[in-house]
Parts: sequence; structure tokens; C-alpha cells
Amino acid sequence: MRTQVAIIGGGPSGLLLSQLLHVHGIDSIVLERRTKGHVLSRIRAGVLERGLTDLMATAGVDARLRAEGFRHDGTLITYGDRIFRLDFADLTGHSVTVYGQTEVTRDLYAAREAAGGRMVFEAEDVTLHDVDSDRPHVTCRANGDDIRIDCDFIAGCDGFHGVSRRTIPAALRQEHEKVYPFGWLGILSETPPVDPELIYANSERGFALCSMRNANLSRYYIQCDATDRPDAWSDDAFWDELRRRIPRAQAETLVTGPSIEKSIAPLRSFVCEPMQWGRLFLCGDAAHIVPPTGAKGLNTAASDVNYLYRALHRFYADGDKSGIDGYSAQALARVWKAERFSWWFSSLMHRFPDQTSFDHKMQLAELAFLESNRAAQTAMAENYVGLPY
Repeated sequence: MRTQVAIIGGGPSGLLLSQLLHVHGIDSIVLERRTKGHVLSRIRAGVLERGLTDLMATAGVDARLRAEGFRHDGTLITYGDRIFRLDFADLTGHSVTVYGQTEVTRDLYAAREAAGGRMVFEAEDVTLHDVDSDRPHVTCRANGDDIRIDCDFIAGCDGFHGVSRRTIPAALRQEHEKVYPFGWLGILSETPPVDPELIYANSERGFALCSMRNANLSRYYIQCDATDRPDAWSDDAFWDELRRRIPRAQAETLVTGPSIEKSIAPLRSFVCEPMQWGRLFLCGDAAHIVPPTGAKGLNTAASDVNYLYRALHRFYADGDKSGIDGYSAQALARVWKAERFSWWFSSLMHRFPDQTSFDHKMQLAELAFLESNRAAQTAMAENYVGLPY
């Protein structure tokens, strides 16, 4: 098999890159180690920055997003008995869109299938070869057949545990990591959201987040011990704990119901430098991970895709190599800003096991300053709606 760009990973970043390349006449093949159904079963974040919604429009896959997505012009932050609103529209002139990552992925699969895009599912033993030459290729096994794909470039969109990052020699990689001593216990329930906007809560009992997927599907999270197991939490125990962490007015109106999904997400910050080696380019979780606070994971992957598809388009259209040569530096400049925001917001909203009374007072002082200072609110809002590409 022959293609211009071999894409490792059939999640949203790999599919978005494939679709954007298709729009510009560049051929690609997507390799995914799981089934399409498994990819679509993953429950992930649903807050889309303006940059990602613009990319979906460029890719021609934003019709359902525009029809069904919820525009959010602000968010609520609570601490103690205090609650205040950040007005994104007023502070920045922009908003975010609540639209589940699963739906983004579903739309992208539909577009690639409609265009006849080549995708290989259940690809095993994926191996990248001659990446540091001008003739790289990928081998794998799928449906009992050995497959070889010759290509010009390889995009590694296969997540933290994928093969792409590990293909870069360890001596050339510098990896930065912070592991947080807690996780997020999350449930999905077929209930109306407790509020039209997201609620981020800093409470004496730990962090909580109230979010939603649509008018009748809610997503809630509470900070939990990193060693907890989802099956150790009954639905009733979760709802009782959530009520203790959010303001009384919202706790009293919270509609509860059976969970249809329950999981615990660990929190970590991770960055690999560089994000390219030879003809291999890393995108998304293959290169970096952020805590879910502020919903930067998918959005930061989208910014990588933006830089990479534009660089490849310039290369094929004009022979201009500046974009592909500078991809890592350009992507990392924005990645580290997203990492900073996610680290700051996570540090502000969570209770840490070794937190002193002084540390807690500093959190409260920072929150009080954020509540009262427009400049601080503007800085946060600019990061939340998404820094420009």
C-alpha cells in the first residue's frame, strides 16, 4: 500500500488530521489498533475551544456540531459559600461549545467513510521503519494479513501508550511529568444538568465538577483518592458526596439517577520534547497530557493537528519545508501554555494530601482575587476559550 501520510491512531486527532488533509487533496491511511465501536465507546471531555470548532468547519464536519452543540458564554466557580461567574463573551468576545468528544469522533468517521478514506482497524504489531530517512514505511498485521504502507510522512496520533513516541530514540527524547496524588471519579447519567453552565467547585471535601453533554445527559466528577475503584462507589454514595461539594442551591435542585457509565481518571501532566523525529510527527496524547481541569486535552491535540496539516499542505503545494521543519517548536510553544493553565487551575481547585493551612489560605486568596479582579478573569477566560493558534 502507498500513501502520502500514514496516520497511527483512529481517535479524533488522527481522524481530524486525515479529513483536513483530504480537503487539501493529500492522501492518508489511518491505522487503529481497536475496533471503530471501541473508539466510539470512549467517554471523554466535551468542551471545545473556538479553535477546534473552526477546524471542524474547515474540515466540513461541523453541521451537527452547530445544530446540537451548546454554546457556553461563561462558567461558574465556587469556593466555600461563594459563587461567581466568569463571562467569557464579555471578557474575550468568544465562547466555548459543549459537544461530546464521542460525537466529534462519530462525525469524523462519517466524513472519512463518505469520502472513501482508507482506515485499517484492529491493526496489530504496528511498527515504524526508516523514520529518519526520506522513505519511511509502516508495517502491521490486520485481519490475518501482513500489511506494509510506504509513505512520505508518519503522524503519531496513537496516545500516551502508543508506539509512535517510543519510536523516537530514548537518547533524543526529554520527557517531563507530574503525577497528581488523586483522580476524578466521573459518572454519566440520563438526567438534566444541575445548571445551564459548568460548575467548578473548590470545597473542603475536595474538587467537584458539574458538566453536561446535552439537555438530558449530565457528566459529574468528584476528586477521589488515586487508589479508589469505581465499583467501590455506589451511585447513592456518589450523589451524596457531590451534594456536599457544590453550593446548597444547586445541591437542593440536583436531579439524580442511575449511572450509565462510571470511571476514574488519573491526573497527570506530561510533555515529550521534541514532537518530531525525521519524518515522524507526534500529535495529542502521544506527545503530551494535561489534567482534565479546564478541558485542554482534545483541544491541545487539535492545535497540533492545525499546525501539522498546514505544514504538510505547504510542503505539497509549494515545496515549502519550513512548516514541517518547525512543527515541534511551534506546537510545543502552545502546548506549554496549555500545560501551565491546566496546572494552575488544577492547583487552585483541588485539595492536596500534603496541603498545609497556609496553602489552603493561598487558594482562597487566589479565588477571591479572581472573583474581584477583571484582569485576572480576562487572563483565565482567554486561556479557557483557547489561545489563538
